Amino acid sequence: MCGTVGMFVGCSALMYCPRRLLQGPGPGTDPAGQEEQTASPDPSEPSALEPGAGVAGLPTYRSPFRTWYERSSVRSAPRRLLVAEDGSAGLRLFPPDLVPVTRHPLVRALPAERFQEVLVQHLYRYLDFTAKLEYLVVNRTVLGIARGSVGVSVPDEMRLDAFKMYCDEAYHTLFSADLAMQVRHATGIAPRLPDEPFFLRRLQEILDELPTADRPLAELLFVIVSETLISASLAELPQRDEVASAVTGTIRDHALDEGRHHAYFAHFLQRLWAELDPAERRTASRLVPRLMDAFLRPDLDALREELTGYGLSKDDAEQVLAEVYTPKVLGAHFRATSQQTRRYFHELGAFDDPMARAALAAHCLLD
Repeated sequence: MCGTVGMFVGCSALMYCPRRLLQGPGPGTDPAGQEEQTASPDPSEPSALEPGAGVAGLPTYRSPFRTWYERSSVRSAPRRLLVAEDGSAGLRLFPPDLVPVTRHPLVRALPAERFQEVLVQHLYRYLDFTAKLEYLVVNRTVLGIARGSVGVSVPDEMRLDAFKMYCDEAYHTLFSADLAMQVRHATGIAPRLPDEPFFLRRLQEILDELPTADRPLAELLFVIVSETLISASLAELPQRDEVASAVTGTIRDHALDEGRHHAYFAHFLQRLWAELDPAERRTASRLVPRLMDAFLRPDLDALREELTGYGLSKDDAEQVLAEVYTPKVLGAHFRATSQQTRRYFHELGAFDDPMARAALAAHCLLD
């Protein structure tokens, strides 16, 4: 799950002040989206899109939240609890094959307790990434959609669904914090996380380079990108017998909810696109590859520091990163994880612009 490596904790995130965001802009559209298959969404949930007489030629919105009261995690899933037997049975807290650095011989040669800490720290990163993304970024935009203040025309049903999504994302924050606390109590291992989440730092860098008028659109696009990319990442952790059920259960709960969110934002993207003028579409097309990269790229500086904390020398840590995160591996991961999201933008003609295609190529996102 390279996409979650290095997207960490804590940031003041002034740009996400609810008051500012509620004044936000941003027209909105949705692609011919369908619910992300690899997210393992509930098969009984309808797609957000279906053919029909949509507004201004758009597909009719068919809510993917129609069984939300019965099937959403916040309404139906139990609290996921670590039990004493998890440790005594030798269960892991994250699958090693989904922690890229564990594939390297220098990391595999670490003492058993250190190797276990590598897995625990990766789980902390995943949980912290989830919590910070949901309440610092996604829920600010979702609240704007629900209140009708993001500048995109949506039907009342979509606004009500945004409130449901707001509940989902708040619960994802809660169960991530809850599981992280349980892990700390069970293992005695404290999280070692940077002060600022990598994805948010990179997003801020992008925003700082933009004219003020383009920043709200960039923030809105980042949420669309993250909500359609994250479900693909979550699909990488199915039920594993060797992993504590509290961990796999939490991630499955998240994945099922995010399948609905993916479908919602696929439709929302089409509405956004329909309301953008040609200049705004060009801006959006050229921004999207950078926003995908900001979400997916691992924080190698934080990983370097973490590896030396396990006792590896600086040279050994550098060797691990160079041999695990090769340009070929990263490029393949970026393209695979972003395939559905890129398809949505491609179907809107977003990547017909030569500069947008050049940006895709620059970020290893061009097939």
